[in-house]
Amino acid sequence: MPQKTKHTPMMEQYLNIKKQYPDVYLFYRLGDFYELFFDDAVEVAQMLELTLTSRNKNAEDKIPMCGVPHHSAQRYIDALIERGHKVAICEQVEDAKLAKGMVKREVVQVITPGTVMNAASVDAKENNYIAAVLKMEQFHTLAYADLTTGELKVTKLGSPEEVKTELQSLKIKEVLFEKEEEPSLIERLESDLEIVVSKISKEIQVAGALTDLKSQCEDTDVHQVLDLLLTYLAQTQMRSLDHLQPAQQYETSHYMIYGQEARRNLELSTSLRDGTKKGTLLWLLDETKTAMGGRLLRNWLEKPLITKSAIENRLNIVQVLMDHFFERTDLTDTLTNVYDLERLAGRVAFGTVNARDLVQLKNSLIQIPKLVQIIQTMNAGNEWTQLLDQLDPVEEIANLIETAIEDEPPLSITDGEIIKLGYQAQLDEYKDAMINGKKWIANMEAEERAHTGIKNLKIGFNKVFGYYIEVTRSNVDKIDEQRYQRKQTLTNAERYSTPELKEKEALILEAEEKSKALEYELFSDIREQVKAEIKRLQKLAKIVAQIDCLQSFAYVSETYGYVRPEFNTDSQDILIKEGRHPVVEKVMKEQVYVPNDISLEGDTDILLITGPNMSGKSTYMRQLALTVIMAQMGCYVPGEYAKLPIFDRIFTRIGAMDDLIGGQSTFMVEMMETNHAMTYATSKSLLLFDEIGRGTATYDGMALAEAIIEHVHDEIGAKTLFSTHYHELTVLEDRLDKLKNIHVGAVEEDGNLVFLHKMLQGPADKSYGVQVAKLAGLPEILIDRASGILSELEQKQEGLFEASDRLTAQRQEKPIAQPSLANTTTASEKVDEQLSLFVSETSEKESNVIGALKETNIMNLTPLQAMTLLNELQEKLK
Repeated sequence: MPQKTKHTPMMEQYLNIKKQYPDVYLFYRLGDFYELFFDDAVEVAQMLELTLTSRNKNAEDKIPMCGVPHHSAQRYIDALIERGHKVAICEQVEDAKLAKGMVKREVVQVITPGTVMNAASVDAKENNYIAAVLKMEQFHTLAYADLTTGELKVTKLGSPEEVKTELQSLKIKEVLFEKEEEPSLIERLESDLEIVVSKISKEIQVAGALTDLKSQCEDTDVHQVLDLLLTYLAQTQMRSLDHLQPAQQYETSHYMIYGQEARRNLELSTSLRDGTKKGTLLWLLDETKTAMGGRLLRNWLEKPLITKSAIENRLNIVQVLMDHFFERTDLTDTLTNVYDLERLAGRVAFGTVNARDLVQLKNSLIQIPKLVQIIQTMNAGNEWTQLLDQLDPVEEIANLIETAIEDEPPLSITDGEIIKLGYQAQLDEYKDAMINGKKWIANMEAEERAHTGIKNLKIGFNKVFGYYIEVTRSNVDKIDEQRYQRKQTLTNAERYSTPELKEKEALILEAEEKSKALEYELFSDIREQVKAEIKRLQKLAKIVAQIDCLQSFAYVSETYGYVRPEFNTDSQDILIKEGRHPVVEKVMKEQVYVPNDISLEGDTDILLITGPNMSGKSTYMRQLALTVIMAQMGCYVPGEYAKLPIFDRIFTRIGAMDDLIGGQSTFMVEMMETNHAMTYATSKSLLLFDEIGRGTATYDGMALAEAIIEHVHDEIGAKTLFSTHYHELTVLEDRLDKLKNIHVGAVEEDGNLVFLHKMLQGPADKSYGVQVAKLAGLPEILIDRASGILSELEQKQEGLFEASDRLTAQRQEKPIAQPSLANTTTASEKVDEQLSLFVSETSEKESNVIGALKETNIMNLTPLQAMTLLNELQEKLK
């Protein structure tokens, strides 16, 4: 990097600062620009399409350089942060006029993906979390914070898999590790998640007020990971972090847990179709009116409750809102006028708040007494009383801002015009001098026009020459050269000054300068007064966010005709009458959604679902999961009646997806997700399995599917929906007491398949695969050929079983017993039965067939080849 020739003092200063921040892009302030040099310049210029120039062009080694204007630097910084990079902001920290030699410069902030504070750079309804992970002897500790809101939480987790799941659920933007720790976990996070990994030294020292943030955590096991996180925040932000709230420790087991596969398959917050929020459960439920309400709703979706009393508490509030339509409408209208109290408080503490932000804060606080009055009008129950008691309007801050800050202030806090008249006497004097001075200027302009007879004479102002009298060149001969002193010559005009104008200019400019300085001083004082009440503002924000989420539930529940769920206290029974998929129903709009009952009561734990593709099996499964999640969030659910248990986990295996980057096939992904469910599911979990085993050979798939069903039935005991096209599995109902068959109704009319979208008792009669292909629009000639092949294969299969029956009747000795799980014939036992035909005394024909079978590698045959071989062997037996 360094040149062979000697560096200038400025470049020496740059290199010394860069050494302290080797892994970030250094934005080095030079005048009105931020400049980047060497590799930073080359890389950033390419990423952001900036012009790459060079410094010291006459040196032996030119220095690559690029830059951005300081007033528009934020959008370039944002672009780098979005790409997962970090930026250090290096500013001049002394007045250039007073500097002796090089102007002193220092890094004043390091911006990283997890520490973004700019309001325009973060989604209003999403948290921007940064986390730290530390491996202890028996477990991991995880702490995370949102610098924009001050939220700080910590927990203990068992395995690296649990750490990954929690980071995924929180959508962490950046995660910290101690250097040289957890290389395998770091590698997994970097490959599996869109997450920036940062490493810091083990020398952790948390000083000052930040140490108090650990005081509420009596479990000292989590203190070290909090130190790791707080140290990083202090090192990168280099300013007050007074808005950070005391750390709250929580247990993941206190909430329903589901992994990334469930989040993806159920489309909870991100659509599989286009990656947006539209078409997801969050899209359906989010009728929040405030940004903080939107963020809280997302958190509730990620962590549904598992405590019945807490769920009922939310449902009671929702019920009150539904019973008071007009009051709820007034409440919603009031919430619409509440700005983001959490992030406003964060910007106050961070020192980045402006006058417009304070006006938004005031306008928000003005709404709180209105909320209190509306809630009191509803005469609600104890749950509302608890919320009411915490609705603190922070009146003194609202009154302060109302008295001090202009209603429509400018964005800048250093150019004046932000403090109201009457707030401070000295400022009023300055403003009076400015107002009267400008009136004097206007009067002088009129007098000079009359005195000179120059109608277009005007008095103007600019920052270089101050106040001036401008006269067009054609009228120059009309002025008094002794009184008018030339200041500037333009192409078509001359600019002058007079002794009177100079005197008044000095008074006006002095008043303006002192006024701006005093306004900034007063604004800073007001900001400090607001800062002193940050904790109250944050507490208020939490309550308003809760009210916002619950009114959103009430609105959605009433709009779509949902019902309040009931919860079992002594069983895991599920009974839903006329249940619906909430998102599909909303998307269908005017179309009629066909509702379905879901019953897993008494001894029934597993529903084995058969039926054609595209008939609604997956929708049926997903609607149960979404209903459960909505219920445990505290929302009403789609249906005429719903009685549910409280689930601890949801596992899904739905859809086909390769992990090409991870080198995993569709079937491997399927088996890994299934293994995850088999490992962690309990009797209080909900399992949704769609077409397990379809990614491999028919008999392999059937065997795996049957074994999985048996394991869930005999070992786990979880409520399970299992859809399949292996109709052979439907005989399991005869020997598995807790399994029942249901199927999606479908009928053929004139050769065309019609889906009824209705769940019926018992197994489906066939899969209708060819008919579904016809619906998809495949060519008629292809459909006809497929129908013919299907008919041939079915006839051959029937012939095979007839041959098996004949051979069985001819046996002279009792067949050797084959391994069997039960007396009932299952899919895997049919294979055993066919093979057992050949173990008794045989004729010469039969011996030849047996020999042919022994020489055949069945595992290398396709299903069609196998059927052809069986047909040939059958012919030999005739």
